[in-house]
Amino acid sequence: MTSITMTADAVPEADNAGHHGTKDKLPILMLGAIGVVYGDIGTSPLYAMKESFIGPHPMEVDPLHIFGVLSLIFWSLMLIVTVKYVVVAMRADNRGEGGSLALLALIQRSLPGRKWTASLVTMGVLATCLFYGDAMITPAISVLSAVEGLTVVEASLQPLVIPISIGILVGLFLVQARGTAKVGAIFGPVVLVYFAVLAVLGVLNIMNHLAILGALSPTWAIKFFFYNPKLAFLAMGSVFLAVTGAETLYADMGHFGRRAIGWSWLGLVYPCLMLNYLGQGALLLSNPAAVENPFFLMAPEWARLPLVGIATLATIIASQAVISGAFSVTHQAVQLGFLPRLKTLHTSAKAAGQIYIPAVNWTLLAMIILLVIGFQQSTSLASAYGIAVTGTMLITTVMLGFLVFQVWNWNRVLSALIIGTFALVDGIYFASNITKIPDGGWFPLVVAAVSFTVLTTWATGRALLRRALDESSVPLEVFVKSASSAFRARGTSVFMSSSADGIPAALLHNLKHNQVVHQRVIILTVKVEGVPHIDTENRIETRDVGSGFYRVILHYGFMEEVDIPGDLMRVKDAGGPFDMMTTSFFLGRQKLIACKDKPGMALWRERLFGWMLKSSESAMEFFRLPINRVIELGSQVRI
Repeated sequence: MTSITMTADAVPEADNAGHHGTKDKLPILMLGAIGVVYGDIGTSPLYAMKESFIGPHPMEVDPLHIFGVLSLIFWSLMLIVTVKYVVVAMRADNRGEGGSLALLALIQRSLPGRKWTASLVTMGVLATCLFYGDAMITPAISVLSAVEGLTVVEASLQPLVIPISIGILVGLFLVQARGTAKVGAIFGPVVLVYFAVLAVLGVLNIMNHLAILGALSPTWAIKFFFYNPKLAFLAMGSVFLAVTGAETLYADMGHFGRRAIGWSWLGLVYPCLMLNYLGQGALLLSNPAAVENPFFLMAPEWARLPLVGIATLATIIASQAVISGAFSVTHQAVQLGFLPRLKTLHTSAKAAGQIYIPAVNWTLLAMIILLVIGFQQSTSLASAYGIAVTGTMLITTVMLGFLVFQVWNWNRVLSALIIGTFALVDGIYFASNITKIPDGGWFPLVVAAVSFTVLTTWATGRALLRRALDESSVPLEVFVKSASSAFRARGTSVFMSSSADGIPAALLHNLKHNQVVHQRVIILTVKVEGVPHIDTENRIETRDVGSGFYRVILHYGFMEEVDIPGDLMRVKDAGGPFDMMTTSFFLGRQKLIACKDKPGMALWRERLFGWMLKSSESAMEFFRLPINRVIELGSQVRI
């Protein structure tokens, strides 16, 4: 597997103010965070309590179990969300950005060349693959659980649940190409109203049983475990549904900043969630039969239909956030060399982060529809939910361990206590969710396995391909001397090179077959660094090789868009200014020939890599090169 390109010496350290989220005022950022970051975890009350009692491991609806489950939910949210993510993980920002790939890049940049680097890369890629499984299940279970509220209003509406859910999901994915700028403006207010409804419903029911507040004591969770350790352990697989979406706090840190996400969690989201969970518990104390759907049954009969409407809006917003996250993660994976170039459309002239990737969009929609049709109800889907999230959280804990011990150099005892607690909690939840594999937990694992195969095949294939091309390459200085006698055509030629050393195959083939080089030859390499953003003054690196040949390297962060023509216009020390009308871009296109006699990957993986290479988006479109100024030169390569 290849490692992520890190050139820390070329990219000076920067503070966190570089990311765009901190430009707005804190209240505005908090409102945005409420609308985008907390949609997933905010919709958990729709199904978490219900699944804890009637899920794969049903249990009796009595005071001990009600208080025990609520205690587990409260302290899980406290330990995992508040302490792990808000207090610790969000300190681990990579130039303001968070998430598994950003954390991986941060550790690699801080600790280059360590013996465990390959294992760390594997974990980071695996966390990304598990996210794809989560991205498929979240919209399906969220929308389905909200629409199922119709059956509480009128039982005869049951046959309409699946068609309505699919219709909502199809509509959601159809509008992705239009962008989310306009819709995003109302995300915050809508989810704010939704959280207010959660709190009001919770308080109204708590007033009937004030004793339910005692569930906040950890003693109830302890009593639950002592009373029936096996059942309590199995129940944690369903209790964890209350925590799903916590990883989003860290992943979306670059959009809103640590302060906005932290304050909105502590000041609004956490209290509203717990009020609602406690309200559901109070309802179950007086009416155990309400366990069939405690969220909607908390509301008076006249308010249930409006509650279905606002809950559906909240789940749509939660789904939108996950879909946008899938686009962002895929874009990062492409930039870091784990996926081939994919067609990417920019849906906003102002926000570079708002992108649309058709291949990801339609693949997600197809899989989500299959999930809804295959599982039929949110209760069944809940068994598939959780294992991907717990796996990602466990990997994050391991990577945080490397960061705390190796990079931050915290006190060893304190570090061991913190990371050990996180690992214990995540490990228990992961082990509990493993028991749900036969009931549907296999789905995200299959998705992760397929995704992992694709990502690692592409990364390894690229390394083998680059090695094969380097074997036939010659040093630039040697080539410049040998090309001095060739005919020099007017204008500028730009040859794209994946390596900052040697000569690209397209340049060799051009000289061999056409016997000509331009007056000015630019050998251009695009380097994606292990940081989210590169300052403008550090973007361009040039070197004059002589005889009209120049080596130019453009540095980009893994969350930035590549714009070669725009950045070339800013190059001043490579033989003068650039005129796109007299500049020709030469691209090499390799046809891969899988060869079982050469050591590399398994033959089927080489063929898979060859198919991905052939199917990847044209470099012309990906690098935004002018259509009428591009020439492609093909060659065959054996790996």
